Amino acid sequence: MGAAALLMLTGGATLAHGAADGTDGTPAPDGGGHAAHSTGTGDASGSGKASVAGATGEAGPVGGASRSGGFWMRADGVFSPPGSFVPSDALTYDTALVPAAARIEITQYADRTSHRVGTRLRGLVPNRAYGMHVHTSPCAADPASAGPHYQHRVSATADPVNEVWLDFRTDRNGAGEAEARHEWGFRDGGARSVIVHDAQGGAGKRVACFTVPFSS
Repeated sequence: MGAAALLMLTGGATLAHGAADGTDGTPAPDGGGHAAHSTGTGDASGSGKASVAGATGEAGPVGGASRSGGFWMRADGVFSPPGSFVPSDALTYDTALVPAAARIEITQYADRTSHRVGTRLRGLVPNRAYGMHVHTSPCAADPASAGPHYQHRVSATADPVNEVWLDFRTDRNGAGEAEARHEWGFRDGGARSVIVHDAQGGAGKRVACFTVPFSS
């Protein structure tokens, strides 16, 4: 899987480069989970971030390509309702389930044999199950604008083998995390966001969205 140029989020976010194998001292995202989908709980705050916070408290995407042909990316967002005074790439459509100021982090890592997408969130409803999938279009005020689930092969059915599912359950502090792992990566420009749903599985009400600069 070849390395790809990373896109910058709008709003003056910055992009930093590093090596996916950690040769410049930047660690690659940790792996975990089974072949298609795993869940857990955790703190979305992360540590040792090399990103720059903007006016919303969001961090610009960071990432890079390794000499071995792999790459990694990390993007952070702070949820706010559409039309807020300070624009955000993370939108909440239901503040009862995804409160304003809740945070999300998305990571992507790929090498020659695997492709991983992970998420960490905080500030959500404690002890609650949420669904999450990668979608095909950027977020907008209309939740439907993010398009359908990204699919490796176009199919009439939704499943975590052909799609990227990141279902998770929050802990008592409202934090959650999940990771999906596949042998395939995204088509160029085909994956543009993640949608948080009010229920796990293949469907559910769209309660939040985060535009992500996924690489192919």
